[in-house]
Amino acid sequence: MPKQKALIAGATGVVGRNLLKHLLDIGGWEITALSRRKPDLQGAYEHISVDLMDASQCRASLGHLTDVTHIFFAAVTTDALAMAPALVSKNLTLLRNVVETMEPIAADLQHIHFMQGTKWYGSHLGPFKTPAREDDPRHMPPNFYYNQWDYMVERQKGKSWNYSSARPHAISGFAIGNPSNLTMVLAIYATISKELGLPLCHPGTPGNYQALYQCTDSGLLARAMVWMATTPHCANQAFNITNGDLIRWENLWPKIARHFNMEAGARRHISLVKTMADKGSVWEDIVRKHGLRPIAYKDIVLWPYGDFVFTPGYDVVSNLGKLRQFGFHEYVDTEQMFFRLWDDMRREKIIPPVH
Repeated sequence: MPKQKALIAGATGVVGRNLLKHLLDIGGWEITALSRRKPDLQGAYEHISVDLMDASQCRASLGHLTDVTHIFFAAVTTDALAMAPALVSKNLTLLRNVVETMEPIAADLQHIHFMQGTKWYGSHLGPFKTPAREDDPRHMPPNFYYNQWDYMVERQKGKSWNYSSARPHAISGFAIGNPSNLTMVLAIYATISKELGLPLCHPGTPGNYQALYQCTDSGLLARAMVWMATTPHCANQAFNITNGDLIRWENLWPKIARHFNMEAGARRHISLVKTMADKGSVWEDIVRKHGLRPIAYKDIVLWPYGDFVFTPGYDVVSNLGKLRQFGFHEYVDTEQMFFRLWDDMRREKIIPPVH
């Protein structure tokens, strides 16, 4: 098998970290991970601390990577929950700096995979056509996904390399300081509620409690990304990718409460940003009491993502027909995914054991 070398941009986020873990687990890849801080994973990979917003720093830091064959771009600005015009420029710059640094020097470059999401369909703006398909019309911009896609389409013309893009929703897995991590939002919200002697109340709107929703396991996403990047007929394509099932919080919430050994309380629509703002001292007490890893409250969870998830009162559903037709058939049970990830976090001393 020809040598394959992966460059992962954004290697400490929930996407990049779990992709790095997957490539280390399967072997057969040389890996360079790009991020400001070193990923909390052991293994044979090179880490480069680099500011991807700085083009000159990218050229200086990455100039020796002439043997990269696959670029996995999972970097995003920390405030990318929004799609403001200023973020369009920032996120396009991140991608351009990586591509325009690597393309001229990586003679054997084969593929660039870059991450998108369901906000391509306007899921952040209000009700949208569901199940969403990859060829659905765009919504009114701004949307940095559109700018990144158009840039890649134009950049690839006449080149020997190709590209692909994944469009997941509600990525779930472990990563510190990641804004789009539903698993951590739920775990920390439940843990603090329990510490305060409260039942576990769904914090969203009535419509949100009953709407159809979908999630994407970070391990499943990592496997799909590698499949897209190494399957020839996936060239220059975008794919919706989710676990393959659907949930309603009204059905899952009592099971989540039982998993944390809690009572499920009445649904209450609250702002997690406002309600959880003063709970840092509670979290510090929990960490000391249970001997958890000393991860700062501001780094372990970002509550704006919780409000983003639990406010909309409409279905969020993507069509997976294209993904299946092209040959990717993996499925993850979302209920079991949550329980597995939280058990993993307990073993890693991220959250307390159930008691």
